[in-house]
Amino acid sequence: MGIPSHRVCLLRNLYKDQAATVRTDHGTTDWFKTGKGVQQGCILSPYLFNLYAEHIMRRAGLDDSKTGVKIAGRNLRYADDTTLMAESEEELRSLITKVKEENAKAGLQLNVKKTKIMATTPIDNRQIEGENVEAVTDFIFLGAEITADAECSQEIRRRLLLGRRAMANLDKIGKSRDITLATKVCIVKAVVFPIVTYGCKSWTIRKAERRKIDTFELWCWRKILRVPWTARRSNQSIIQEIMPGYSLEGRILEAKLKYFGHIMRRQESLEKITMPGKMEGKRKRGQPRARWIDGILEVTGLTLKELGAATADRELWRGLVHEVTKSRKRLCD
Repeated sequence: MGIPSHRVCLLRNLYKDQAATVRTDHGTTDWFKTGKGVQQGCILSPYLFNLYAEHIMRRAGLDDSKTGVKIAGRNLRYADDTTLMAESEEELRSLITKVKEENAKAGLQLNVKKTKIMATTPIDNRQIEGENVEAVTDFIFLGAEITADAECSQEIRRRLLLGRRAMANLDKIGKSRDITLATKVCIVKAVVFPIVTYGCKSWTIRKAERRKIDTFELWCWRKILRVPWTARRSNQSIIQEIMPGYSLEGRILEAKLKYFGHIMRRQESLEKITMPGKMEGKRKRGQPRARWIDGILEVTGLTLKELGAATADRELWRGLVHEVTKSRKRLCD
């Protein structure tokens, strides 16, 4: 949902006539009138906007409505991005109309150009109150790519591509003879790997994606060693020279296991409800798709009930995560 700039200024000007102080090296000055709204970067700005947006969503009554697909009884929303889910075009159109009407009452307007519709089946009518809405098969939400088929392979490929671009920006550092190999390895782990692993806690990794992740890691190590593929050096010799410790895929697995333990120790939460991946209704014919929880069950060798008991003991779970991550081998080894 797009917010016009003059409406954002309205929120910032809520504190227009408040007094403020300025701290200097010699102490604090006297109180004075600011005369302007909250400055950019001020911690009040996101809080004020979230309160404003939450008020609109509650006035729309979407959580109490019987229409739409809800998780733990709620529609999903985050900051100025609102995700509405429905089982039919009629329900979706009804939900969008309610949100649009409440925004108009609050002085805001729905930005149709930034509004997108993604459906698992083709949509016949893509108009909302006479305005065309773009229908897409994927879109970026909170920095991650969401696809209509709910697969992670496309997001993993995108992340690996971003990692290659980041590695290319470090080309001068990799070629420098004044920087030690240990420092170069630390730079790759601190700068490149976090770009690749962003949002990895939600990935369902299959063997094909695991192989691509291992290939990317070896490519990074060969690049800082300045070893071309024509050198015919084995992957084992590269790993022995770099000594990186855990593999990149092992680090991803470690993050997923830590996240799983953190969520399981909660009493009740939206994440804990959705984590087992249970849905109402019947699944389609054919082999069932791999679920996120299936990967956790496979690497730990425990049942869901046993995992619940293991995560309750922090020390036990921490040791289990360490052992599983340490024993993770690269497919290319």
